[in-house]
Amino acid sequence: MQITKHAHACVAIEKDGTRLVIDPGTFTPDAAEAVARAEAILITHEHFDHFDEELVAAQLAARPALEVYGTSAVVAALGARNGRVHAVVAGDSFTVGSVTVTVHGHRHALIHADIPCPDNVGYLLDNGTVYHPGDAYFAPDAPIRTLLLPTSGPWTKLGEAADYVRAVKPERVIQIHELMLSELGQNSTANFLGANGLTGVPFERLEPGTTVEL
Repeated sequence: MQITKHAHACVAIEKDGTRLVIDPGTFTPDAAEAVARAEAILITHEHFDHFDEELVAAQLAARPALEVYGTSAVVAALGARNGRVHAVVAGDSFTVGSVTVTVHGHRHALIHADIPCPDNVGYLLDNGTVYHPGDAYFAPDAPIRTLLLPTSGPWTKLGEAADYVRAVKPERVIQIHELMLSELGQNSTANFLGANGLTGVPFERLEPGTTVEL
């Protein structure tokens, strides 16, 4: 299995000819290119930096075989599209080609008491190979080899991120959701959260467009 990091929260996963894209949002300049060859798009929640509604709707219209999975808010925005847009909740599981997916978590992390928290789900792929939590630090009750770790945003805190990695106990961490950090901020975060910092887990910063093996 391979993962390609795109800007911010978007990643593409490929295995045995199956391609999934998670969270192609408006902060990802090449989101259209990322989803062009995908069999399925997985959306963690409806915030625009994770879900470019116009883009996904256009892809659904142009590609009759494309499937989309997301929260009920995502389905409400796109419509059911003859059963090709699926609402998922924690505990659900499904298969796309050769990739198995299980759904975890319920709610977006708190930003402020005055700001409503939408539903947010995380996706665990291929029996623990990689986990994308969306905008939450929810730890599935399952082994996880690669954790995609959000590191910037109005809801994130460095200490909570460290405790989250400790709770998940992954073999490696790949940074996502990084666009609100400067270069200095990303370096500092990597030092705090990496193998020589608070977690003891290798922390990888991938430039957009980089592909690595999982």
